[in-house]
Amino acid sequence: MDARIRMNMGTRPIHTAMRIDAKLLTLTQWLSPAYPVGAFAYSHGLEQAVHSKWVNDGHTLCDWLTDVAEHGAGHADAIWVRLAYDCDTAEDVTLLNAEVRAFASSLERVREAERQGQAFARVTSDVWNMELPTLMFPVALGRAARLADLPIDAVITLYLQAFLGNLVSAAQRLMPLGQTAAQTVMSRLNTVCLETTKTTQGKTIDDVSSTAFLSDIAAMRHETLQPRIFQS
Repeated sequence: MDARIRMNMGTRPIHTAMRIDAKLLTLTQWLSPAYPVGAFAYSHGLEQAVHSKWVNDGHTLCDWLTDVAEHGAGHADAIWVRLAYDCDTAEDVTLLNAEVRAFASSLERVREAERQGQAFARVTSDVWNMELPTLMFPVALGRAARLADLPIDAVITLYLQAFLGNLVSAAQRLMPLGQTAAQTVMSRLNTVCLETTKTTQGKTIDDVSSTAFLSDIAAMRHETLQPRIFQS
């Protein structure tokens, strides 16, 4: 038995390998499309961008999502998750949550983060027996990761991948985009997720900003778009 364990896990103690694997499984479960946060209902303004013909194929979609991740809400959310993780008290979390609401560029963005945060906090509190109040989604995730002692860089990277993956899935319902093209876009965005995570290391609230202006404008215009499929 010892020989088989060493062959599969190298020189790492088996209990260490199992602990790390359990944490990663928890994280991937939280950020899985199956987790009941209703992410499928939100396009983050992408529906308006497609309607306006700003996004019309795999190349423009990849460019759009890269800008969102590197310069827009993706980058901002990554910083919020990290800051929430670093909060030492419940009061700090509450104050940070108010900042996240204030930085949202439109009503739809507020509702998107608020409703997903509510769902995430409710389910995670019940299943993992932790106290999570109603929070905006990036704050709820960062706080839960701190309470569960999950590795913050992995949390941010997988959060970004899940966020962008949901938007690629939305694009498949909004325009002609096949499975191969969609997965090609996701493959290219994986590097973006890793690099964006690195850029948030050591950042403070003063570093939160968004210069993905078309994405913000799309979110604002989407509030009056009719007919529409998504809530944002």
